[in-house]
Amino acid sequence: QVQLVESGGGLVQPGGSLKLSCAASGSVFSILHEGWYRQAPGKQRELVAIITSGGTTNYPDSVKGRFTISRDNAKNVVYLQMNSLRPEDTAVYYCNARTVMADYWGQGTQVTVSS
Repeated sequence: QVQLVESGGGLVQPGGSLKLSCAASGSVFSILHEGWYRQAPGKQRELVAIITSGGTTNYPDSVKGRFTISRDNAKNVVYLQMNSLRPEDTAVYYCNARTVMADYWGQGTQVTVSS
């Protein structure tokens, strides 16, 4: 079992920045990769960023160059640095951890980009 707790969401103006954190606990040694997803009202959940156990990262075109995923292995924390935020980035952001056996999700944190 893996437990995930997100923090760092909030309200930010267009063009601003936010940094999300996801603290993992439990069987963290079994995690293959971790990622951030988001879900806006009326839309499907979509991948925002992913980082493998080896440190390889990947992003969709919608956030490439603006968002950066990173990990502090000593603290078992994954971060999502979001810069140049746009109103269309408004969503609930979820942390995900994938193991061989299952997908684990955090509770979600709201990010609102508005003037």
